[in-house]
Amino acid sequence: MLEFLLALLTTATVGALLIPLLRGRTTSNSRFEGELAIYRDQLAEIERERAGGALSQNEAAAARLEIERRILAADAAAKTTTGSSDTLHRLLPPALALAIPLLALGLYLKVGHPGLPAAPFVAGAKPPAEQPMDIAQLVAQARARAAAEPNSAEAQSALGEALTLEADGTVTPGAVEAFNKAIALQPGDARALYYLGLHEAQAGDSAAALKRWQELEARSPPNAPFLPMLRAEMARVAQAAGLPAGTTMPQPSREQQDAMAVLTPEQRQQAIRGMVEGLAARMKENPQDRGGWLRLANAWKVLGESANAVDAYAKADALGPVDARLLADWAEAHVRGLKPGEAPSPAAVAVLERLEKAEPRNGLALFYLGAASFAAGDKAAAARRWKTLLALLPADAPIRAMLEERIKAADSP
Repeated sequence: MLEFLLALLTTATVGALLIPLLRGRTTSNSRFEGELAIYRDQLAEIERERAGGALSQNEAAAARLEIERRILAADAAAKTTTGSSDTLHRLLPPALALAIPLLALGLYLKVGHPGLPAAPFVAGAKPPAEQPMDIAQLVAQARARAAAEPNSAEAQSALGEALTLEADGTVTPGAVEAFNKAIALQPGDARALYYLGLHEAQAGDSAAALKRWQELEARSPPNAPFLPMLRAEMARVAQAAGLPAGTTMPQPSREQQDAMAVLTPEQRQQAIRGMVEGLAARMKENPQDRGGWLRLANAWKVLGESANAVDAYAKADALGPVDARLLADWAEAHVRGLKPGEAPSPAAVAVLERLEKAEPRNGLALFYLGAASFAAGDKAAAARRWKTLLALLPADAPIRAMLEERIKAADSP
């Protein structure tokens, strides 16, 4: 109420100050007066030239007549605009002076919050009295999304996470069910794999949890943002259960890290290779460790040893079929050393066919299986796969021209 009274007083004060302006008249020189002074000078100039003999009597009369015509025209134009112009100049300033505060007052009463305390406008700043997150509302939203998108692994995984938060970090049976649905829809869902491993650790099966997390670490890109948290959880569970954590790449000790810091890049690469070879030697002693084979395959892949990576993936797959994400890594290791136009080997084709079955629109499988079909004389199958891949590529993909040439070759008799 106080703010409203202050606004009214401000408006009244502005109105009182404008009264003299409303009563006064504009006393500026008009445009007509300026033009009239010019025309007078021109008439005087004509008289001087006539007296000096520069103009004849008839020429001087004609010039005076033209100037007088212009004076009459200017006077008529000034009479038609003077009234409205004077009124506009007299009323416009006070009208604006009154309208602006009134408009600001109306806008403030509509959207303003007089009782809200002042706060700096800082991007990302929290409100002064931020309320805690409503877990019940989060769970309700996650349930609604999972019901609306039953075939979305992301929605099922988000529901499982919300149910886990609701239980203060305990992975409940309902959350396990949601995570299993997510895994069925997308076998490589990192969030679901992490929480299922956490459920196994909470149930007392630390070995199963570590195995699941090790496989998740092995299939994850090196810069995945969740890897530090995953490795910390692996170390915690392994320490509590008296088991080795077993990270993807052999982790050097503090002394080894200090020693590697002073090595040249070539020496450092050689030291890393030595650690990977040590892991390979340990795997020969424990060939049933599927997670170990996956870690070794990823390590060889990072080092560019494709043949060794292929062998390690095959040993892991023999202990338990790998999912689509690992099939893609395995297939990539198979075809990495191929020359342009060279068809993949039968072993690579077997992996690529499994990948195509799991992901029919996988570009790697479509391209190299097309090459295998073309080499085997099945041009129709090659053209079909390559056309499917071409439709998936963006318009500016560098591979499009080469792929179009191969499609022409496959379509030719």
